[in-house]
Amino acid sequence: MGHIVESAISPMRTESLRPALTGRASRFAGKRVHFIGIGGCGMSGLARILLDVGAVVSGSEQKPNTQTFELTKSGVKISRTQSGELLSRDVDLIVRTAAVPENNAEYQAGRALGIRCIKYAQLLGELMAERLGIAVAGTHGKSTTTAMIAWALTQCGADPSWVVGGTVGQLGHTGSRSGTGETFVAEACEYDRSYHNLHPRVAVITNIEEDHLDCYSGINEINESFHQFAALVPADGLIISNGTDRNVQRALAGISVPLELVSLGGQTIWSTQDLGIINGCHHGTVSYRGRVVGELRLSVPGAHNLMNATMALAACNACNVDLNTAIEALNAFTGVDRRMTDMGRCNGAILIDDYGHHPTEIRATLSALREKYQPRRLICVFQPHQHSRTRFLLDDFADSFAQADQVIVPDIYFVRDSEAERQRVSSQDLVQRITARGQSARHIAEFSAIVAHLKNELQPGDVLATMGAGNVWEIARDLHADNPGDLSPDAPV
Repeated sequence: MGHIVESAISPMRTESLRPALTGRASRFAGKRVHFIGIGGCGMSGLARILLDVGAVVSGSEQKPNTQTFELTKSGVKISRTQSGELLSRDVDLIVRTAAVPENNAEYQAGRALGIRCIKYAQLLGELMAERLGIAVAGTHGKSTTTAMIAWALTQCGADPSWVVGGTVGQLGHTGSRSGTGETFVAEACEYDRSYHNLHPRVAVITNIEEDHLDCYSGINEINESFHQFAALVPADGLIISNGTDRNVQRALAGISVPLELVSLGGQTIWSTQDLGIINGCHHGTVSYRGRVVGELRLSVPGAHNLMNATMALAACNACNVDLNTAIEALNAFTGVDRRMTDMGRCNGAILIDDYGHHPTEIRATLSALREKYQPRRLICVFQPHQHSRTRFLLDDFADSFAQADQVIVPDIYFVRDSEAERQRVSSQDLVQRITARGQSARHIAEFSAIVAHLKNELQPGDVLATMGAGNVWEIARDLHADNPGDLSPDAPV
């Protein structure tokens, strides 16, 4: 493995990172682009960007939402069916989400007309190539770090475009936006190697672990995939990466691009010294090349978010914004939806919902909740996401609930896996592994039964965490709905 050496160059600036196409007309100006599944956060965001550069946009969406309503107001024709009724030979491009299969009727209609058809990630990459692209990758923390960068750049007046894999309240309760500035911040997902379609000038890599083992054979193949992603950054670009993650080091071996390593308390270009917890959230002094540049006093809990914020600050520095303003913005950042989101109260217990669906995320979230709330009891309802992920990481999952006093596991959220895979592992298997470690765990298959159980179980001083990438958040929602007068400051209304 090659030795990673940090760049000794002066801070990267927008002038040196500016893409060649900035200032020119977009290649999409005047083009007719049709989106299959235009209502998604990412798809609607790209649709807005195309509108802003002068494209003619249409789309289909079977479940209209706020995004489709706003696009319709902007003149976008949207069909409720996916039969191809808005397609014709003068359409230049069709974009589909990864969830739209090749046998989709509208997709097939487009192919029959000879229209070029691509996936969302491909369009994201083509649009990124026209701007100063900042792509945030990693097994954990990429949504939060992407949102932190977008929020800080917005507060610094850079007016970025951005696409985040979740809604962000401070950014208009949406997951995407088309800005007038040069920067384009996007979450870069390693699933199905979709991030290999991007064209980043700045790449951020938060960490690397085993995940998505339905499309990767193991950690070596995952590291190689991240290596290919890092290799997309041009020689005059910048990579910002976790300076203490061995897998990140392996993935970056042999990459000849300026590199800024980030750590908590380490001897790296960017380093934050964790000074402890204030009001349930971590704070620390940030140093850049050995010089203190400010103090992070976060509004979101967890030491992992101190790391995320430091990486976000490094990305902001690469965009030549004022660091003091960026730090103030990061300190005021309140999070992405479904990342330790306060959902309200039930019987005086605090209801928290979180997207965490990997053992490392579970550990970090439960630890952060203990630090912030110091609960009498911490009860976790964890909905496993995918049978394959549950099977591959079963023992690691079983070890990840050490901070919980009680664990309730509904049936596994079935998505993408085959029926054969579905038969190979169950929630009962996970419960058995957890109880074998001396912890309290039970399997309750249905959400309605879990809600009924918790109505009798929850007491003042308890914290309930619903966790998972599926629809487990509905449990917290339903528990709060029965206590409408018991609102938290952030509870949904």
